[in-house]
Amino acid sequence: MRAAGPASAGPWRQAWERLRHSNSAALGACLLAAIVAACALLPPALGLDPMITDPAARNLPPSVDYPFGRDALGRDVMARVLAGGRTSLLIGLAATASSVLIGVLVGALAGFYGGRVDEVLMRFVDFLYGVPYMFLVILVMLLFSDTARGDPLPVFLALGLVQWLTMARIVRGQVLALRGAEYVTAARALGASDSAILAHHVLPNTLGPIIVYATLTVPTVIILESFLSFLGLGVSLSWGELVAEGVAVINPLRSTWWLLFWPAGFLATTLLALNFLGDGLRDALDPRGPTPNGP
Repeated sequence: MRAAGPASAGPWRQAWERLRHSNSAALGACLLAAIVAACALLPPALGLDPMITDPAARNLPPSVDYPFGRDALGRDVMARVLAGGRTSLLIGLAATASSVLIGVLVGALAGFYGGRVDEVLMRFVDFLYGVPYMFLVILVMLLFSDTARGDPLPVFLALGLVQWLTMARIVRGQVLALRGAEYVTAARALGASDSAILAHHVLPNTLGPIIVYATLTVPTVIILESFLSFLGLGVSLSWGELVAEGVAVINPLRSTWWLLFWPAGFLATTLLALNFLGDGLRDALDPRGPTPNGP
């Protein structure tokens, strides 16, 4: 008997093979891994402290001793960019995780039960869609006291609580298509509870769109956090705050380009890598995509 080839492999194996052969996904994964490793490992390894000041080294341009230069207070820009990267990446991942959790829960309940449950939940989603997005985020941020400004928690709550709307609609549509499947009917006939059917039969078959959307949500959250930092409502020491500081010191008399170049470069590269990875995942998890080694 001939061994089964890639065409007869399971859908997850086929998706992995398509992802492995995606140049854009590989490039995005490598760039993202390099940035995450640099932000996580270099500061403790090199003893970098983003808060130490040196008045004698104010506004020093990049050099061998200080590859990213120094700012107006003599702080090491490299240390601040890497520390800001940790903050921005953590905010992006945490807010995305909360939005996925809420969106999957709301979408799954609406799609699985339908009827009045679906009507109430989806009308609530439509209502939130009708409110300007940034207005909701800024409103949540303003509910916190001045002493809480700059802390990650308010930004995490503000972004996570309003990012789940599209995820809820995506999951609802997937669950609506799956709840009438034969294996769901068979599980219900065998006495499986609604929660067991959702957890073991329905939601696992919606993981593809959930993973893709979650990957593409992270850069969106990072951009929104950067915008909030521009407004003075973001997190202390994030890429957004560093970009805002770099823009504030731009003037025609003296060019301190490195204060804007490095945080903006790291931010742009991270967003590009996440989008490359998200596009690769979307193509790999598309069941209509080409079979690996196939025609």
